[in-house]
Amino acid sequence: MKKFAGTLILIASMLISKAFSQELPPEGHFYAATDQVKIYYEDIGKGYPILLLHGFTGTGKNWKGSALFSSLSKAGYRMIIPDLRGNGLSEHPHSDEGYLDEIETKDLISLMKELNIKEYNVVGYSRGSIVGSKLMTMDPRVKKLVMGGMGDSYTNKVWPKRLRTYAALMGDTSVHEMDATVKRLTTSGADKIALAYQQKYQPVTTPAELAKVKIPVLIIRGTEDQENGSETVLQTYIPGSKLVYTPGTHGTASKTQQFADAVIGFFK
Repeated sequence: MKKFAGTLILIASMLISKAFSQELPPEGHFYAATDQVKIYYEDIGKGYPILLLHGFTGTGKNWKGSALFSSLSKAGYRMIIPDLRGNGLSEHPHSDEGYLDEIETKDLISLMKELNIKEYNVVGYSRGSIVGSKLMTMDPRVKKLVMGGMGDSYTNKVWPKRLRTYAALMGDTSVHEMDATVKRLTTSGADKIALAYQQKYQPVTTPAELAKVKIPVLIIRGTEDQENGSETVLQTYIPGSKLVYTPGTHGTASKTQQFADAVIGFFK
């Protein structure tokens, strides 16, 4: 009887594994980070490598239907599109150790080394810009950075919005003035613990660190985007950076053709 039960468990495990693998797109891969957390990523195309970083609560899949994805593909770029740890198909650690010491950024550095990529450009949007900003200060292989949907707020080590979001996701019902995204997350089936740790240990790149940046940086802001502080102040922090505006809100600007055209023009 025990042998029969064990066989059933083995068969079930094989079927689940097979079903999961069939769900992955052909470009899908897993990379084991330094702490053995599995990071999911897609590697698409053969040209100059571009690392695409999604926003808070998002996944790499968010880029797939965008005008930018189509434009980069047509222009012959290679796109590396990860799910940051705690998101999507990557593993979701539920501990401080799973997020401290800039490990999200180190995941990306190690991944690009694993892929034997000698230099690359980065496009981040919203929280992806925050991670991308820290990445450019830690990895000399980053040659250009696009920061979409971001102002100067993330440079503040005690950014009130970040601290409120962390508290709300950890169950603090006394937190007021939560934005629509946090209100939705606290009442949905989202992995609130993983998202909370992402806020607790979110990278902070200070104005002093940004002042030392020597690579070209493009800041792209939606004309109706009022989130995350001032883009004009952020531009003053980064020597030689450029600022352009595209139509849209924080949630829509990255999907526009104007956003894609600005990125392609900057890379060329």
